[in-house]
Amino acid sequence: MGKNSRLVYSTDRGRIKEESQPQERHEGDGIVRIQRETKGRKGKGVTCVRGVPGTDTELKLLLAELKKRCGCGGALKDGVIEIQGDKRAEIKALLEARDYRVKLAGG
Repeated sequence: MGKNSRLVYSTDRGRIKEESQPQERHEGDGIVRIQRETKGRKGKGVTCVRGVPGTDTELKLLLAELKKRCGCGGALKDGVIEIQGDKRAEIKALLEARDYRVKLAGG
């Protein structure tokens, strides 16, 4: 298996599977920062969550819970959780309930 994750078609199983990739561990400084950004998104605002410690799998689980709680879409990019819209208050409440130190950063 290669180092990069890519889709592969397997004829013996008849389905598309994703090759496994080693988990990347993301560390923070102990403070989770929540910031609203619009730059490079054609004016559409997203809420970015940075500094959450954990592996990609753990961050994906947190992303799924945040998307469900906020009722909107989102993505995980390079250890940064992006939630569509201005959902800083909802995200802050959920993360504080999980005993994270949260700070609203930026404007």
